[in-house]
Amino acid sequence: MRGTVDGGTHEPIIDVLDEEWDAIGKLGDALDDAEWEMPSECPGWTVRDVLSHMVGTERSLLGDPAPDPVSTASHVHNEVGARNEGWVAALRGRRGPEVLAEFREVTGRRLAELRAWPASRFEEVGPSPVGQVPYREFMRVRVMDCWVHEQDIRVATARPGHRDGPAADLAIDRLTSAMPFVVGRQAKAPEGSSVRFDLTGSNTRRLDVVVTEGRAAVVDGFESDPTTELRMDLDVFWRLACGRVPGEASRAAGLVEVRGDEDLGQRVVDSMAFMI
Repeated sequence: MRGTVDGGTHEPIIDVLDEEWDAIGKLGDALDDAEWEMPSECPGWTVRDVLSHMVGTERSLLGDPAPDPVSTASHVHNEVGARNEGWVAALRGRRGPEVLAEFREVTGRRLAELRAWPASRFEEVGPSPVGQVPYREFMRVRVMDCWVHEQDIRVATARPGHRDGPAADLAIDRLTSAMPFVVGRQAKAPEGSSVRFDLTGSNTRRLDVVVTEGRAAVVDGFESDPTTELRMDLDVFWRLACGRVPGEASRAAGLVEVRGDEDLGQRVVDSMAFMI
């Protein structure tokens, strides 16, 4: 953890960001030259590109001059994607360790800036990937995004880890909080149906969702067996939720176990990609 700045405020989310960025730095230290060039599950991006994207985001938030957007890549589908690709393209001439050094430099600047702000700054409402929210909530989204990209690197290089701790818990909490939307809106689960997500691995979770009066919501357990139960490893869960792998392929590979109403279960799994 990097130290605090005199005159600022102690905002807990900054420490969680620090923990996440420190984990990414340590992961980068372990990678060899070949691993930096491995393809990730983010279309068109290598492991190095994933880190370059994170560098670009933090530099943008600091107000650094942005490179020209790149819209010609086949995986770029909108203006945000073109801006992201601009940062990635600008750093493609650098080796992985060089991008890692820039990541440490820019996140160090970001932490210094955040720790110098008064508490009121974190209450200010402004734009974010999830709409107009207080800046504190925006930084919670940043933790989730960075943790997911860390996991992208871990999947690509077969280096699993960092499934526990404040950053991992926050990220998983945010991903699981979207499951009522997935069940009710995307999978169109019928009135009275219930879905249990049983996540296995080192950070086990059980999430119960029921549809009542046309709305899906998390509940504290069911009085009887759920309509359908989905059992999967945490890695499978976040990769489905973030659009890294398709639901049909995950089911075909036996990565998701569906119990009970198979039709509803398959619809939910196929609808899980709410964040791409």
